[in-house]
Amino acid sequence: MQPAYQEFCAKQATWLEDYALFRALKNKFGGTYYLEWPEDLVQRKPAALAKVRRELANEIDQFRLEQFLLLRQAEELKHYAHSKGVKVIGDLPFFVSPDSSDVWANPEFFLLDERRRPRFVAAVPPDYFSAEGQLWGNPVYNWDALRSTGYGWCVDRVRTLLAHVDVIRLDHFRGFAAAWHVPAGAKTAQSGEWVQGPGASFFQAIRSEVGRLPFIAEDLGTITADVATLRDQFQVPGTRVLQFAFDGHEDNPHLPQNFVRNTVVYTGTHDNPPTREWYEQLSDPQKQTLWSHLKRQPVTSAEAPPALIEMAWSSVAALTIAPLQDVLDLGAGSRMNVPGRANGNWRWRVTEKTLSTSAFPWLRDLSERSKRCANARPNVQTAKAQGQDSRKRIVDDTSSEQRIP
Repeated sequence: MQPAYQEFCAKQATWLEDYALFRALKNKFGGTYYLEWPEDLVQRKPAALAKVRRELANEIDQFRLEQFLLLRQAEELKHYAHSKGVKVIGDLPFFVSPDSSDVWANPEFFLLDERRRPRFVAAVPPDYFSAEGQLWGNPVYNWDALRSTGYGWCVDRVRTLLAHVDVIRLDHFRGFAAAWHVPAGAKTAQSGEWVQGPGASFFQAIRSEVGRLPFIAEDLGTITADVATLRDQFQVPGTRVLQFAFDGHEDNPHLPQNFVRNTVVYTGTHDNPPTREWYEQLSDPQKQTLWSHLKRQPVTSAEAPPALIEMAWSSVAALTIAPLQDVLDLGAGSRMNVPGRANGNWRWRVTEKTLSTSAFPWLRDLSERSKRCANARPNVQTAKAQGQDSRKRIVDDTSSEQRIP
């Protein structure tokens, strides 16, 4: 494997060398925040970097090798998925960790002070999830500096991820229009302000370098007209979540009758409770609103997840997604993530025994009935009759005109 390893190190050098050195230094200094390292390493003085590269050569090579093996396995997984007719959606976080090789090696791309500490941090204002907003703490971008390089660092992130996935979900899409900046040191996210993002120039640069825009926009939260305009300008499909739909307002964008075809609909996302738990927390009037839209009488909480899945699958949305917890009809205790909570997330795991269920034949039957199997074609006349633009595509590729289960 030596030739393949050497080729990998050469092709990925733009990020790999800084990443491997960063990880080796993290180990050397007991995992401490890089801003607590010796100042000459924080400031990346060439003589100091050359010295630790010599001292930590074996450790650095170990981290290079780990990445080589990991990404080799990811490539094999993608090929295996394709052999089964499956395509993979990846996720690109909008922000990066403050304690990362990204910030350490590229301080000019972030709004930092002379000591390399964030001047502002990422957040979102008060919303559905939190009355005080969500204070994420990530450093925010210096978009002028990134724009001056043709967004090369951003293009590299996208291109690297696309080596292992087919479509990318752009987390916090609204940040490309404007992001909520909070002064560093603030206790809550309430004291921030909206700061303009890169806008259309970012997507023009990606399309110029990558050749297509294989994106799904996570356009949830406080969505203003500029966000929708940016999304639609590049025909990026937006996201709808059925758990947000039943507030009693007929113009709610999460109601299926308000979808456009170029949409991805979830019953709930990784940020939501499983649908069964969500339903049990609804008030009686809210439950009545839900069942009125479903044109059914209120029933048990166990019937809520399949009901929302059927609602998603019968919509005009080009792509439908249900968390495995909803397919398995699981409730409290199987939630993935609570937004704004730093600890205790991502603990749920699926086991082989859990997958031994009658839910999958039911889901396959539903997919066939709703023409969402991979070899099915949408009813174009129906889409036109409902006022949808059947020419819009889920990704910028004509082969993706079909509805994908």
